[in-house]
Amino acid sequence: MIKSMTGYGGAKGEIRSIIVSAELRSVNNRHLDANIRLPKSCLFAEEAVRNAVKDAISRGKVDVFISVDTSHADEVTIAVNEPLAAAYVKAAHQVFDKFGVTDDMTAATLLRMPEVISTERADTDKDAVLEAVASVFGEALAQFDAMRSREGDKLCADILDKLGNIETMVGLVESRSPETVKEYREKLTARMTEVLGEAGIDEARILQEAAVYADRIAVDEETVRLRSHIAQFRLMLEGGSPVGRKLDFLVQEMNREINTTGSKCSDSEIANTVIAMKAELEKIREQIQNIE
Repeated sequence: MIKSMTGYGGAKGEIRSIIVSAELRSVNNRHLDANIRLPKSCLFAEEAVRNAVKDAISRGKVDVFISVDTSHADEVTIAVNEPLAAAYVKAAHQVFDKFGVTDDMTAATLLRMPEVISTERADTDKDAVLEAVASVFGEALAQFDAMRSREGDKLCADILDKLGNIETMVGLVESRSPETVKEYREKLTARMTEVLGEAGIDEARILQEAAVYADRIAVDEETVRLRSHIAQFRLMLEGGSPVGRKLDFLVQEMNREINTTGSKCSDSEIANTVIAMKAELEKIREQIQNIE
């Protein structure tokens, strides 16, 4: 199964009170280029995310966006500044005794005094964050991979269809090529008859010229290699990703054989077939630019 280089995946989840949202998208690129964005407080998770990307994707420009909310998982500690609280109580009693006012000091009043209490958040549990990020990002990556596989199936079907068209045209060239030799011999005989008459025709010379012409326009080697490349192309598509670079090289080789076939043949029918083969091969070349 081949995979497209373009895809999208997203997921959101809560693990151990840590809320994570992850999404990734990719476009075509010659090599793997991963751009990962994480909150500053969770940059320690970047290496794990990058390794997950490398394990799942061989090439393409990949953008990863991950948000992490640990506010519900943070433990809050409340500390009482006892010396300061005692000082507030002592000062209050001095005021009550000296001025004869009512003693209305309560715990609630004391806790509202400046700097009597302070709150502290415990450090984020890195292992818990890594677990949450890995789990949610894994889900997003699975969706991303499924989309790439679906796109890859469509690309594969289209390429196989075009390979079939090229293979049919190779057969047309193979059947037409011997006919051009026969037509050349007939034209050569007709011209010599017209110039020299029946008595002046050298049959051996005609056969020699026809043999030279046949050797010059022979495309057997090219068509055999073309068929071999087509068979290899199909095997690579069946083998699965990543094969994009190999397919690109194979298209270059096929293009070389088609060009050589065109340069050897002066027959208009073969020339038109060669043009049609090049057109189909160019469509294949465009499609494999999307294959991982």
